[in-house]
Amino acid sequence: MSNSSQPADKNSSIQAKSSDANLELTASDGTNFWLDKGFTWLVYVFAVATVALLFTMSWVIFREAQPAIVKFGIGFLWSQDWDTGNQIFGALPYIYGTLVSSAIAILFAVPVGIAIALVTSENFLAPSVQTTLAFVVELIAAIPSVIIGLWSIFIFIPVLEPLQKWLAIHFKWILLFNSEYPVGTNMLTAGIILAIMILPTMAAITRDVLLAIPKELRSASMALGSTRWETIFRILLPAGFSGIVSAAMLALGRALGETMAVTMVIGNSAQISASLLDPAYTIPSVLANEFAEAEPGLHIGALSYLGLILFGLTLAVNIGAVLLVQWVRRKNR
Repeated sequence: MSNSSQPADKNSSIQAKSSDANLELTASDGTNFWLDKGFTWLVYVFAVATVALLFTMSWVIFREAQPAIVKFGIGFLWSQDWDTGNQIFGALPYIYGTLVSSAIAILFAVPVGIAIALVTSENFLAPSVQTTLAFVVELIAAIPSVIIGLWSIFIFIPVLEPLQKWLAIHFKWILLFNSEYPVGTNMLTAGIILAIMILPTMAAITRDVLLAIPKELRSASMALGSTRWETIFRILLPAGFSGIVSAAMLALGRALGETMAVTMVIGNSAQISASLLDPAYTIPSVLANEFAEAEPGLHIGALSYLGLILFGLTLAVNIGAVLLVQWVRRKNR
């Protein structure tokens, strides 16, 4: 009996494997047309070229930064001196300005972007109004940064400056607003401008994430007695958490690397101040202001070192986002 059952088991396993192979629509062991193979190789070439380009850019920046790396070493990161005449350079004020201005931008852009995404994805408004609102928000991304900078100088700063002076007078006991003479071009202004610039990225991607969530989740939640807002905060936002984090990280990457608009409104003062109403400086701003006139050697090396640090910060932010998403997924299992 055992001998007779073995061929039957083998036949059934072979049939199961063949049926699984037939159901696998993406299987690559079947007959492919030359066009499919050519497209596959083209995708491979583009992927490899992208990685190679990334490593090439990193190597070029690292090579140009060698004079400063050899001269200052790791101490460049926490040194605050920047004296081009005496060839003394330090990165800490620029790192501080970059991180704080980007943090302010994310602090404003994330809740506003999520709110816009909810309004334009749920049926709060008529579909025509939702589409128009989403289009107008995304249209901000098409405005050049230098135009936003000019708008900030002539329109936004004159409106914001009285508020900043009022904060400095009445809330001087708060360290964040402890400034003697706020003039409008400062860290807070740069952070708000960055928030406006990254808002389309945050809102558009979050809206796409919420629209991709199956409608059955909404219906099931409300069928169990949940209100609309309970469904949004307990079902939709947790379900789209990974996509929302990805949107925030893309927006943060844009904020970390933004140059012209920030250069025009941040004040360009290489100092570290706890007050958001004081001028500051960022890595992209100092690169834009000094690279064209920098002398070969240590000055170019210091600016390239700053570019390498900015690249590392962006990479660290993306790695942190991936780890955060993985941790939340493991926690929710």
